[in-house]
Amino acid sequence: MADYPGPVEAARAYLAGRRVRRAVFAVATPVTSDRVALTNSPWDFSIEATRAALGLDRLEVVNDFTAQAMAIPLLRLDERRQIGGGAPVPGQAIGVIGAGTGLGVCGLLPVGNRWQPIPGEGGHVSLAAHDDVEALIVARLRRRFGHVSNERLLSGPGLINLASALAAIEGVELEITDPLQVAERARSGQCDFCRAALERFSGLLGAAAGDLALTLGARGGIYVGGGLAKRLGDLFDEERFRARFVAKGRLARFLEPIPTYLVTRRDPGLLGAAVLALAP
Repeated sequence: MADYPGPVEAARAYLAGRRVRRAVFAVATPVTSDRVALTNSPWDFSIEATRAALGLDRLEVVNDFTAQAMAIPLLRLDERRQIGGGAPVPGQAIGVIGAGTGLGVCGLLPVGNRWQPIPGEGGHVSLAAHDDVEALIVARLRRRFGHVSNERLLSGPGLINLASALAAIEGVELEITDPLQVAERARSGQCDFCRAALERFSGLLGAAAGDLALTLGARGGIYVGGGLAKRLGDLFDEERFRARFVAKGRLARFLEPIPTYLVTRRDPGLLGAAVLALAP
């Protein structure tokens, strides 16, 4: 992306003279109008002007997590791994949540013979503390950021925030600038705060997934994508995730039958973008 001034130039380089009629761009930013400004890139473009410049019949620009969500109904059994029990109810809503550089959230509703995505910015809902330690973490982050969203902890940068906050509670200053350092130090046993941060991450992601299941009534299942949980491997505590998923008091029995899955496919976003491009 940094090699090109905008999407027109990038698309032309990718196509290398080939002609296409339809295209889908999946971007890491909300898409609410013809004008699209990427959050972590200088690209700022008009959808219609880009379509015309590329000679396309149709150009659709969607949030990148919407594209990931559209891949879910097409996943093979070997492209997902179930976490805990439960079984999907056919024809019911599906929820998709995933931590990466941010926290993506999307819903899927069955409409006739197709799936309708419900895009949104659910990663920025307010984070709720589950216990006294999480209340201390939230209090520290509130002083730093003002609003403490789920994304402040459930993302790559969120792992750093988690480990640093846990250390600060004990009066220790932790020097970590890369989420991979949190995982490496946890795996090697070098840093108890990093290990604790990953345990908290797993539980908090489960809690956020449970909130999504309640919000959508997602008896078709909840899928964890986004890449971070998959890359953590055995450092992602699936038992802690599932325990916090169902820990919703009086609604625990509603959540217990809902299955949760870890998406293991390497490129779900490309598959979902293809689904959107081929849609009538």
